[in-house]
Amino acid sequence: MFKAAFITPTLKKSDADAADITQYRPISNLSVLSKLLKRLVAKQLLDYLSICRLLPDLQSAYRAYHSTEMAVLKVLSDILLAVASGDLAVLALLDLSAAFDTVDHGILLHRLKVSYGLSGSVHRSFTSYLHGRVQHVRCGSTESAPKLVLYGIPQGSVLGPILFLLYTADLIQLIEGYDLSTHLYADDTQVYGSCRPSSTAQLLDRMSEYLADVATWMRSNRLQLNTAKSEVIWCSSTRRQHQIPQSPLVVGSDAVVPVRVVHYPGIYLDSDLTMRTHVPKTVSSCFAVLRQLRSTRRSVSVPALQSLVVALVLGADKA
Repeated sequence: MFKAAFITPTLKKSDADAADITQYRPISNLSVLSKLLKRLVAKQLLDYLSICRLLPDLQSAYRAYHSTEMAVLKVLSDILLAVASGDLAVLALLDLSAAFDTVDHGILLHRLKVSYGLSGSVHRSFTSYLHGRVQHVRCGSTESAPKLVLYGIPQGSVLGPILFLLYTADLIQLIEGYDLSTHLYADDTQVYGSCRPSSTAQLLDRMSEYLADVATWMRSNRLQLNTAKSEVIWCSSTRRQHQIPQSPLVVGSDAVVPVRVVHYPGIYLDSDLTMRTHVPKTVSSCFAVLRQLRSTRRSVSVPALQSLVVALVLGADKA
């Protein structure tokens, strides 16, 4: 029963098309007791990886001190320093298609043993965790027939995200030799670099070569780069905006056209770094929550209302 899950399809965004099956995220609902057990395993695993310094520094999410804020601070500070010195900076936000659902169990188990030294009974327990899992989809009162899970790790589990982190950690090593920087956040990959305004063509060529290697690595690990949802943005000071190139970034056989605003994890980033998009959206989100709280303020105590404001308003600021 620890290996059985029912899937609740959840829309990725509230305004997404409910008739489009690709707009749903398959959340695995698991036994509470199994989650408690896996939380203990996850703590021991993270302690081991941290003590042995096996976790990549440029991978955020799913562990302490590597939050959304840390990812934003690292990437944005590097871009701001480059722009302050008169350079143009380019940032590519790469998206994966159904990343958690395509993880190959054989590759993951091999990586756990060879790259992270998990052998013996520990390796056998992870083998048992991955093999023999079944799931079915539940929508209202309707359920599908149970199916054996041959690939992927369950979304909604405690161990799943950590195992995905270990599965994709080798991606960071590909950046060596390209004079570029990268940062991973969950299943999102950010690649960025900077150059003088006269060298943008060479920087784009380096980015394209690197992304070709990334696409090859992903295919060999049964992951799929989604160029339709990948984005590219050039950043510069306001007075250098006219020097920003409009040439697309070639990703495999596709071309990604630069945009003026991207939704980076936690913030909206403008090409001129003015935050003119992020601030209004944050204010709008906060006011929307405050209007909801206004209707309930007489029904809860003052301490409870204060907790709601801190949790929901500050949460809207990070959404």
